Amino acid sequence: MSENIRLHKDAIEMLKETSRTFFIPITYLSEGLKEAVGSAYLCMRAIDEIEDHPELEKKAKATLLRSVSSLLREGVSKEELAKLFAPYQNILPEVTLRLADWIEYCPKKVVDQVLDATAIMGEGMADWALKDWEIKSEQDLDDYTYYVAGLVGVMLSDIWKWHSGIETDKDLAIGFGRGLQSVNILRNRSEDLERGGVDFFPEGWEVADMFAYARRNLKLGEEYTKAIKSGPILDFCKIPLALAKATLQALEEGKEKMTRQDVNSVVNRVVE
Repeated sequence: MSENIRLHKDAIEMLKETSRTFFIPITYLSEGLKEAVGSAYLCMRAIDEIEDHPELEKKAKATLLRSVSSLLREGVSKEELAKLFAPYQNILPEVTLRLADWIEYCPKKVVDQVLDATAIMGEGMADWALKDWEIKSEQDLDDYTYYVAGLVGVMLSDIWKWHSGIETDKDLAIGFGRGLQSVNILRNRSEDLERGGVDFFPEGWEVADMFAYARRNLKLGEEYTKAIKSGPILDFCKIPLALAKATLQALEEGKEKMTRQDVNSVVNRVVE
């Protein structure tokens, strides 16, 4: 098996293991797009695992995230990343330790945009780790969700423009990412509270307030898709939006999550 084929296989397997929201829509993308979006997701997931790691202290997280971001900006090498991760070899997950592979997997013509967005995300995550993720206001929530998800929307827009010349609105792209993230916040709240008492709800907010925030941003996400006329890119954007809306409905009905059958049904409605 050639190195390129092995890397492609490994990337697809890692996407399947780590992505609830994006693995299915990524499989619908054409060659080139699949690698670009897959690489971007894995790069961002790699640093997300640092932010969420239960054994790392917040200062260690911030230092590591900033070091990764610095390498991404300066021109990263496998050797430098391996040296940076060496002290954490036994605790960081494979998706993080193989960050250099996911960068290599990215098409060369769009890799700079992917690395730039990932570096900005890492710096924002580092700042919020040092703040202990204390979300005091809606402005704080907007700032946090911009770094961990709004940037995903911006980066995807860069990829659409590179591949297909599609121009999309940056603010709507940020809303697209925020909408998906706020649904994750609702779905994972109990788990986050158990993880050191982290609560992404602004002070004074009830569950209904976060539902309203999620729906406002998902509506922006729907507006975002209107610039994308048809084809796999449109399906890619519509699938996670549809899954997010269905997840909100399931949560309102008291369910912890959607069943596999529910997910398949939503996806089939989008792509039929």
